[in-house]
Amino acid sequence: QVQLVESGGGLVQPGGSLRLSCAASGSIASINIMGWYRQAPGKERELVASITSIGSTNYADSVTGRFTISRDNAKNTWALQMNSLKPEDTAVYYCHARELRRFTVVVTTDYWGQGTQVTVSS
Repeated sequence: QVQLVESGGGLVQPGGSLRLSCAASGSIASINIMGWYRQAPGKERELVASITSIGSTNYADSVTGRFTISRDNAKNTWALQMNSLKPEDTAVYYCHARELRRFTVVVTTDYWGQGTQVTVSS
């Protein structure tokens, strides 16, 4: 069974920094896309950042220039460095992995972490 384990959440003051980490374990051949989502109270879950196996990145407009995603393909781990945090960044953050497999067509499989709380408040 594939499992994603998150760490690094917590309470931080506005303008501060936090680093989230995710590690994948279990029966998974490869992870093509690694990413982070977040969900604030009363809001829909949204993509924060993602990174492909070759290092291409994508960021939500709200975090561009402040957050950086990175990965270690060999270890199946990835991280989200969050700088200049704002109160509106407060949310439960979920790490995410997408596996792409080619049969007769490409099949996608998504895996999710358990979620970690990030609270930005003074």
